[in-house]
Amino acid sequence: MTYYTLSDPCIATLEIKKSQFLGFGFAIDNREQLMFHVEQLRNQYPDARHVCYGYIIGDPHNTTSAGFDDDGEPSGTAGKPILNVLQHKGIGNCVVIVVRYFGGIKLGAGGLTRAYSSTAQAVVDNMNLHAFVPLSVIMIETDFANESFVRHTLDGFNATILKVDYGKNVVLTVELAQKSVQVLSEKIGFYGNVKASEEPK
Repeated sequence: MTYYTLSDPCIATLEIKKSQFLGFGFAIDNREQLMFHVEQLRNQYPDARHVCYGYIIGDPHNTTSAGFDDDGEPSGTAGKPILNVLQHKGIGNCVVIVVRYFGGIKLGAGGLTRAYSSTAQAVVDNMNLHAFVPLSVIMIETDFANESFVRHTLDGFNATILKVDYGKNVVLTVELAQKSVQVLSEKIGFYGNVKASEEPK
């Protein structure tokens, strides 16, 4: 299923009862990237009271990995509302991190939930989104006589030729939309052989 992800990092800030909420959105593919951004913000704002986040890695409708961190706020009042916004908007491969500076006025559980949710929503409103299309890498074996036909067919699928090996035959390593692999294989037919397929990216 196609879903949306972030094209560029973005930021939004809110002030609620003298507390400052700084929201940041980043595209991520794995937990290492997630923690890199969290640690970077902890270092950038060392005197902040809390650094909370919610993230989704993969398809938000059928996620492989999602989670959140309240970073000392009352359980369920910070990270979960951030994650809920991402899930509701159908945004994957993304983390929203909210840095909070306490302003001296307690917001209460309901107030905190609304504040973190509103900050996450403000970040999402500022996002430049694009459709995420899962990709596959395949290898197509053909002979020299049919190489140009295979290349011409690939052009119609917006495929990227990553590598070409010339031996007894021609082997093209190609990246294209996962959903197009079967149709491409049928179009090439007996002019080429889809030898192998890697896990989608």
